[in-house]
Amino acid sequence: MFKSFYLNKKFAIYAYGVLAVLILFIYTQIALTVALNEWYRDFYDILQAPKAEISKEEFLQNVKDANNSALAQKEFNEANFINKASVYIYQNSLEFFTGSRNVKGHSAYGMISFYHLVMVFLSIALPYVLIYALSVYIASLYALKWREAMTFEYIKFWKEKDDNIEGSSQRIQEDCYRFSKLVEDLGIKIFKAFMTLLAFLPILYTLSDPISKALFNSISDENVFSFLKHIDGFLVYLALFVSLGGLLISWFVGIKLPGLEYNNQKAEAAFRKELVYAEDNRSKYASDKSILELFTGITTNYKRLFLHYGYFNIWLIMFEQSLVILPFLIVAPSLFSGVVGLGIVMQMNSAFDNVRTSFSVFILNWTMITELRSVYKRLKEFEKNVGYK
Repeated sequence: MFKSFYLNKKFAIYAYGVLAVLILFIYTQIALTVALNEWYRDFYDILQAPKAEISKEEFLQNVKDANNSALAQKEFNEANFINKASVYIYQNSLEFFTGSRNVKGHSAYGMISFYHLVMVFLSIALPYVLIYALSVYIASLYALKWREAMTFEYIKFWKEKDDNIEGSSQRIQEDCYRFSKLVEDLGIKIFKAFMTLLAFLPILYTLSDPISKALFNSISDENVFSFLKHIDGFLVYLALFVSLGGLLISWFVGIKLPGLEYNNQKAEAAFRKELVYAEDNRSKYASDKSILELFTGITTNYKRLFLHYGYFNIWLIMFEQSLVILPFLIVAPSLFSGVVGLGIVMQMNSAFDNVRTSFSVFILNWTMITELRSVYKRLKEFEKNVGYK
């Protein structure tokens, strides 16, 4: 499956070259996402401190006060290798539209600041949309090329076998593409999740300190939960705990899905095979009895599959919806006690969601993983039957 594409001289340059391009696109998307996270802080701070009118002199004074190159340089220096690009993008977008690389710290903001921040958002969001669309297109071509490599490699071995192999046409025609497409989709999501963690973990770790102190301020040192006050990066550990717990539960809830998917493919292959034979000899194949038996097997398996996916979807939706409000419950004490402003709340919510979603990448794509396991099992059996090594 992998050898035919990555170790084949005919496809190796394409395989590794386009993969490098996709990695570059993912890096750029993460950098723009982090830049938007910085924008959330400033934008919601502006919404929290509105002023009906602000004179041009006040605005210019704000720009002058905020234009602290030393502070901007410090923020850039403290960022990791992913976030340096994000800080650079955001600071330069601010400077282009506002004349300042820093708009934080004012007691009030006017409409002019609001419109400038909207333009900053568009300058970050629009390139993200274009890069994302281009990466999806290139990734689709990548999966197609992978299918081509697998298909012609398998056909060489399959043509040498005289004995019949169950569902061979389906495995070559359909499963090769499904495998390459699923691996490409899942691989990109996992790598993007990894890069997102590298970018957002430092942000969430930094935001954890004031929020956790306000959250556990009322807990006395004699309380059994007093240790929570002294955990650095509390929000990071919370996101990890929630995600691992969700993954463990998802494993048990969906434990039967891979087997059902595999059985479903076998039932579909048998039905398709009968219809293909009937194209050449309808008197011998596709009788009412055989069609009824084959289709009954398909419907029985699908009903079981739908039932188990129903259980799994109930759990997954409950898990996702319950986490929408969790960050706000955590940060509420800090907001209402005045420790943080609305901008920090929204920045924390965005950072927490990105970290938690990245930790939960396997939960959120469990259906895809289940399907991939089924396809992999079928192709592995096919390789063994045709003597592919």
